[in-house]
Amino acid sequence: MISKEFTPKRTVCKVTLSLPAEWAEKEVAVAGDFNDWDVESEKLEKKEGSWTTTLRLKPENEYNFKYFVDRKRWENDDAADKYVSNSFGTENSVVVVGK
Repeated sequence: MISKEFTPKRTVCKVTLSLPAEWAEKEVAVAGDFNDWDVESEKLEKKEGSWTTTLRLKPENEYNFKYFVDRKRWENDDAADKYVSNSFGTENSVVVVGK
C-alpha cells in the first residue's frame, strides 16, 4: 500500500510504503531515485503486522523504486502508480508525487 500526505505548504509529500509482514522474514529495504539506490539507507520497520516506512519526497516528481527483501531478492510494490522498464530487463515501481 502507498499513501501520500502533503505538508500544509505542499513543499513535501510524506509517502508511506507498507507491505504485508509475510513478504519478508528478516528485513526490507527500499531503494530508488530518492536515495541513489542505496539498500542501506531506508529500511522498513516491522510493526502491527506489516513492514512500513515514510519517505519525504519533493512534489511534482516521479520516483523509481524497488524493495530489497531479506538481502536476497528485488520486489516491486503491488500498489505502485505505474511500472517502467529498467536496464536489467525487469521493471521498477514508480510513485508519482503530484502538486
